[in-house]
Amino acid sequence: MSDQALGAVMRGAVDLSSLRNRPAAPTGDAPASAPTGDGPSLVMDVTDASFPQVLELSRTVPVVVDLWAEWCGPCKQLSPILEKVVLELGGRVVLAKVDVDANPQLAQGFRAQSIPMVVALVAGQPVPLFTGAVPEQQVREVFAQLLQLAAQNGVTGSIEVGAPTEESAPEEPELPPLHAEAFAAIEAGDYARAIAAYEQALVEDPRDADAKAGLGQVTLLQRVQDLDLQEARAAAAAAPLDVDAQFAVADLDLTGGHVDDAFARLLELFAALEPDQRGVVQERLLELFGLIGDADPRVLRARGRLASLLF
Repeated sequence: MSDQALGAVMRGAVDLSSLRNRPAAPTGDAPASAPTGDGPSLVMDVTDASFPQVLELSRTVPVVVDLWAEWCGPCKQLSPILEKVVLELGGRVVLAKVDVDANPQLAQGFRAQSIPMVVALVAGQPVPLFTGAVPEQQVREVFAQLLQLAAQNGVTGSIEVGAPTEESAPEEPELPPLHAEAFAAIEAGDYARAIAAYEQALVEDPRDADAKAGLGQVTLLQRVQDLDLQEARAAAAAAPLDVDAQFAVADLDLTGGHVDDAFARLLELFAALEPDQRGVVQERLLELFGLIGDADPRVLRARGRLASLLF
């Protein structure tokens, strides 16, 4: 992203006016960067209620906002990269993580039509950076340009964070060996090895819910890793009843956060096919429902539509 492009988006690509003057969050809900006895943090979870404090912080140091959701596979690829780069910058940038499902006002304010979506705040003004999972090197390049833009706007402060203590940074429980192998494989882009690790974990414990969820997510990532969005959409438009072509676009929509679009495409395909051809589409829908979660309103709506088509 060029300096000129960054300067242009500073003039109002996102409307956060409805979030600026919300009441301050209670002490228990304050983000880690809020003034507390333990001092600020470089990575924090932010809510609708605590967001005004983050806006104020952006007058001192650039704040990178990571809009994500638990069901979003690409989010789980991108978030660790963002955290790594922010920590390496040593306080010159702060990362604010927003769960869009838990904080719908922030999602609406940032116009988050797909996730992961990454936006910066500089002097209280939004600066859209990128959407979707991107490589670490691209993240570094964008952050370097962000720091230049922040300096041009007089935001040159930094956050001093002391070494974490055992009390403030408890150790996370160690992952089971097969789960650890799967995570390492995902980070290396070796989805086949990750799938094999999760499948073995399920052989050893068929009730392993984390392995089941991980297997679904990494299988989806493997399916889309070599797809070109424009080519896939063109192929699907040219062949409305081509099951593989429609599956490809639905997968891309889901990984990009367009959940309703993915479900609608497959439901339309299901309705258009002959009864003896519908089974594979129903299986794919059920698989995607499982990735998003049975309690999600989008899944509930799609399940209702599927049931009406079946009966």
